[in-house]
Formats: sequence, C-alpha cells, structure tokens
Amino acid sequence: MDQRFTDGFWHSADGLKLHYRDYPGPSDTDQPPILCMHGLTRNARDFTLLAERLSPEWRVIVPEMRGRGDSDYADDAGTYDVSQYVADVEALLAELGIERFVAIGTSLGGLMTMMLAQRGAERIAGAVLNDIGPAIEPGGLEKIRSYVGQGRSFPTWMHAARALQETHSDAHPGYQLEDWLQAAKRVMVLGQNGRISFDYDMAIGDTFREGEDAGGAPADNLWLAFESLADTPLLLVRGELSDLLSPDTVRQMKTRNRAMEIATVPKTGHAPTLDEPEAVAAIDALLARVRTQENA
Repeated sequence: MDQRFTDGFWHSADGLKLHYRDYPGPSDTDQPPILCMHGLTRNARDFTLLAERLSPEWRVIVPEMRGRGDSDYADDAGTYDVSQYVADVEALLAELGIERFVAIGTSLGGLMTMMLAQRGAERIAGAVLNDIGPAIEPGGLEKIRSYVGQGRSFPTWMHAARALQETHSDAHPGYQLEDWLQAAKRVMVLGQNGRISFDYDMAIGDTFREGEDAGGAPADNLWLAFESLADTPLLLVRGELSDLLSPDTVRQMKTRNRAMEIATVPKTGHAPTLDEPEAVAAIDALLARVRTQENA
C-alpha cells in the first residue's frame, strides 16, 4: 500500500529533533487539521488506521513525543513529563502555522489535550479524550509502573506478541493472535541486532515510576484544565473494562460538561484503538459537528 503521509521534523527548545507524520488531506479545504497525540509508551503508528480513514477529508498530523519512535531521546530524562510534551507540541503548531485544530488524545495524549485547552481553548475546534480524565485510577497507574521501561527484547514477532498478550490480555480479552501481532508491530521495532524491542526510551519508565501521577501531569489542575473544554465540541471514549478511567470519574466529567458526548467500547480496557465501531461512529459524529460549526 502506498504511504499516505509524509515525514516531518521540528526542533524542541532544548534542541531535540522530533518527528511527526503529516497526512495532507484535501487541498481545497479550510477545515482545521486534526492533531493526534499518543499514549505514554506509544508512537505515531497507533493512529495509522484512524489517520488513513480520516485523511481523505481532513489533514491529520501525528507527532511523536520526545523519546518515542523517530523522535530524539532526551539527554535529561527529567524532561519526560507532560508539561514538556505540551511545550514541544506548541513549538510544532507554531512552526506549521496552525492556529486552530481538532485534538485527539489517547491517555497521555488526552492529558496533553486538556493542558493545551487550558493554554488556549479557543484554538481547539473539537476534542476527543480517549480513555483518560482528570482523575486517574491508582490501580491502573500501578499496572503501568509494573511494566513500563523494562527494556525487554524478543527474538521473533511471535514472542513479542505473546509477551503483549501476557501483560494486556485483561484489556483486550477478545484479541486473537493476529491482533496481538498487529499490536506488537505498533509498539515495537526490529533493531540492528536482530532483536525486537519497544520503540521508546526506557528512561521514560524511570521518570514515570518516580512521579505520583501520569508522568508529570499537574494532578491538582487537571479538573480546571478539563473545564477549559466547556465550550468545545467534546467526545470521551472509554473502554468498558478500563482500569485508568472509572465510571465515577466519567459521571463527574459529565456533570461538569453536560454537552460532552460519551462512547463506551465494550469488552475493552485501556485503551481503545479508536478503530472499534463505537469509536468510529462517535468520532465521525464529533467531526460532523466541528465541520458544521466551522462552516457556520
């Protein structure tokens, strides 16, 4: 299949060369681009199917945060925190001259979406928070701490897939072996030594375990950040089995933002891939709202 994106690079304030995918979309539209932001240990490949599905009608930009994928690893592991990732993305938006966008954020990317809104919600034309909210369940964080940054490697893709299944089968109980193989190829790469390993800097795990929240997120301010999205078309996607986003937090979010739409993905934990039928329909409905408002 032909590659539908171009690779782009930008530089952070501290000199790192960071990578993004740019799915160009139609040339004759004034619609804001879609900015997709991945989770803690993930990369741009997480959004391949979503971006390919949306890019015939929307420009889709998928940055890789420092320490992931084709972005440089940080010399200072202390910069692996949400505030720094937001600053890096702000630099990308400035470089590309993007003043308004739709944000789709999975987990960490959802925290970034809320913080971007706090810094200027008027530029966010619509937002999708994927399995994340202002309150994060301690049990889910502990599970992430149990495996992040372990530095494991595998001799074959089959071994890699089995390892993912061993760790995450509770989040995706319906996955078959082919699904786990696809998941492995999203989060791992084949190295020059012939081994297959996770595609992120293992120092991210050290920083995450030292923190008391999701990798440096200012927990006390997250509800205020969430409330910055009060006037933005907003969709919350939740995995029915999520151990990071509780039903109680969802209820509180709905209380504070009555206009927020909610889509629940059945038989799925943290985090939905956004390729599930429930997520696809909900995202399409949100984008239809955005298009209507932008053209009004």
